[in-house]
Amino acid sequence: MISVSNTRALRVGVFALTGCGAGIALYGLSQINSSYAFAIGGAAAGVLVALGIDIYRRTARLTEVRITVPQLSELTFVVNNDAQQVAWQLFVESVTRTSTQRLDEDEGLIREALTSLYGLFATTRDILKASRPSTTKDGLTVESLAVTLLNREIRPFLSKWHPILREFENTEPNLPESAWPRAAECRRELRQVQANTRDYVLAFARLAGVQNPDIMLGPLPQA
Repeated sequence: MISVSNTRALRVGVFALTGCGAGIALYGLSQINSSYAFAIGGAAAGVLVALGIDIYRRTARLTEVRITVPQLSELTFVVNNDAQQVAWQLFVESVTRTSTQRLDEDEGLIREALTSLYGLFATTRDILKASRPSTTKDGLTVESLAVTLLNREIRPFLSKWHPILREFENTEPNLPESAWPRAAECRRELRQVQANTRDYVLAFARLAGVQNPDIMLGPLPQA
């Protein structure tokens, strides 16, 4: 955790700089021989204070969080309020999808699971595009973790199995998915992707400060 004294020093520094800027603006305007000088000065001071508060909100309350993703080993992140909000959105989108839920041999459809993974991929990308990029010294951010999930786990699986399953569906439109010769193989790899994705989802939960995320995720998919 960042110490309280460092956080207080950051807060004091931000508002000191804001006050300095406001003072300079007021001094400059005091040289103007106009009845509007003080009104303009007040407006400028208000803008500077608002900017200072926004900067403080986005940079203060930094929290150091250590997470473990077996595929990536132990990682240390420093997150602020904005990063925690992004992590929370990623967690919610992930935990509510079939892509992270166990799919036994005789349950559900592979096509539904693949569609869910596609949805998770698209939604994660939209969340990242809509959020402000985090900046850290070592490059470890919530965004980089999410991109790693997409490119290392989800994209390779979809790139491999989507065209294979689609070919079967187009060739044998009257056969059930259970008649697909490669169904068992695909399900095994799907369970591995689900298990790996779960590790990332738990990491998002830790970064967002979620309590007991395992309860929301349910049973671990067995690879």
